[in-house]
Amino acid sequence: MTDKLVTIAEIEKARDALAGKVVHTPTVNSVSLSEMTGLPVFLKLEHHQTTGSFKLRGASNALSRLSTSEKQRGVVAASTGNHGRALAYAAHLEGVRAIICMSRLVPQNKVDEIRRLGAEIRIIGKSQDDAQEEVDRLVQESGLTMVPPFDNASIIAGQGTLGLEIIDAVPDVDTVLVPVSGGGLASGVAAAVKAKRSAAKIIGISMDRGAAMRASLDAGKPVLVEESESLADSLGGGIGIDNRFTFAMVRDLLDDLILLSEDEIAAGMAHAYMHEREIIEGAAAVGIGALLAGKIRAKGPVVAILSGRNVDMNQHRRIVCADINERAKPCPA
Repeated sequence: MTDKLVTIAEIEKARDALAGKVVHTPTVNSVSLSEMTGLPVFLKLEHHQTTGSFKLRGASNALSRLSTSEKQRGVVAASTGNHGRALAYAAHLEGVRAIICMSRLVPQNKVDEIRRLGAEIRIIGKSQDDAQEEVDRLVQESGLTMVPPFDNASIIAGQGTLGLEIIDAVPDVDTVLVPVSGGGLASGVAAAVKAKRSAAKIIGISMDRGAAMRASLDAGKPVLVEESESLADSLGGGIGIDNRFTFAMVRDLLDDLILLSEDEIAAGMAHAYMHEREIIEGAAAVGIGALLAGKIRAKGPVVAILSGRNVDMNQHRRIVCADINERAKPCPA
């Protein structure tokens, strides 16, 4: 076990710090997926969170831990979109200057929303690593305070509060399906769930296009990967060569990390809309996609985390329409 594990005490402290700042999102039964699998399947509707993703938990907790002087200097972060949106929102509430650095792969709808929330935008390069280089420069030259998107104890503890809510809602959960990119959500959820129910399995899910955590686990150390466009754009980006927390926590706490094709991700998005009446982005659909693809083996209740809804609606419509056409039905005009 890693000696850099974020503890259940830190996660419970984060829950107290976040009271009144984040939404306690619903956990609901999926009739369609339960019938398909023969097991109770629940959906953690974290896409109903303020700012549209789980990222607000970590960003708000990290901001609450900063000193007055750190806040006065302003905050900066690299983001694939959702962390930047969450940090921009949390910083705006506290009157803190925020600069968000992103690559050209971040969808325009996410960039526009971050700008609307009052943050300053830097579009740098074609990867999360390029954006992080700009963050490092701003920290060094301008004295800004960095709030990392995932590899930070306060961020991980904040995301872990989602795991506590899962245990409260489904105390006998057998398997939790969690999207994995940099590993902040997976690390926090796994630490929380396994502290309360050690027998539970945590299955990480990512896309098969440039999944940095999967490549790093296979290599036995953090490695660089080439980023590619994906429906699960929020799962893009590296984990950092100098990763301090999430690589070790994912390695030690997750029971498996599986990859999905673009078609399987699209199927998850379409199913969420057609059967669950939920609009979610590709990264949030990977749990449903894995169930539909028959890639999950469980013996009891399953909880799939729907992590975000910040999808380009034109893209979402194309995916749903393609699914309808596949079933030989006319697509709405």
